[in-house]
Amino acid sequence: MKKIKCLIVDDEPLALDLIERYVRQTPFLELKGRCHSPIEAMTIMETETVDLLFLDIQMLDMTGIEFSRTLKNGPKIIFTTAFEKYALEGFRVDALDYLLKPFSYEEFLKSANKAKEWFDRGGLSKGEEPKASYIFVKSEYKLIRVDLSDIMYIEGLKDYVKIYLEEKNAPILSLMSMKAIEEQLPPLDFMRIHRSYIINLNKIESVERGKVKIKDVYMPIADNYKQRFQEFVTKSSF
Repeated sequence: MKKIKCLIVDDEPLALDLIERYVRQTPFLELKGRCHSPIEAMTIMETETVDLLFLDIQMLDMTGIEFSRTLKNGPKIIFTTAFEKYALEGFRVDALDYLLKPFSYEEFLKSANKAKEWFDRGGLSKGEEPKASYIFVKSEYKLIRVDLSDIMYIEGLKDYVKIYLEEKNAPILSLMSMKAIEEQLPPLDFMRIHRSYIINLNKIESVERGKVKIKDVYMPIADNYKQRFQEFVTKSSF
């Protein structure tokens, strides 16, 4: 697996420590350094190859926004800041994502996955959405790579999700919300049909009496999801 070379730029020591810990526990990220200012970052980037910056916005010598504008054909950027008001300005400089402090590892991983998808595609034009082929989920104190094509359906259980895969008897159990995992899935291939179910549209075996059948499991289509699902069925019918 080719790793994404990262640099963390933040003038808060606690934020540096937290992001460093998140980077080190993410298999596809490689930490090339951490620094307290854009000036330090420029020095490191003269000798190290850096693919991705985790860049704070509000810093003393130069803001992250100002620093990003000096980078011509430089690394991609994920902004990190405690101030939500900077989000729009961050995206105007073509940042990959924006993390609002304090953020959890789940939120960090979602942004990191977005960066990985971008690099896996070899880079995208501005405004073009990356198509994911897999995601990483945390289960039993480790990160597990899940190929999207292997997912049959996902079941929500309060604070957990169960990911049911082809060729595996036991589902993967992960501490995350249905909303969080739904946001990581490509909408052309996955659809939520119930508060407790997200299905892989490519795995549907039949639709009958308001239920979807996948691998002999029947899942109900809730009323508030029926219209969207029916539109999908209509477009797919011959």
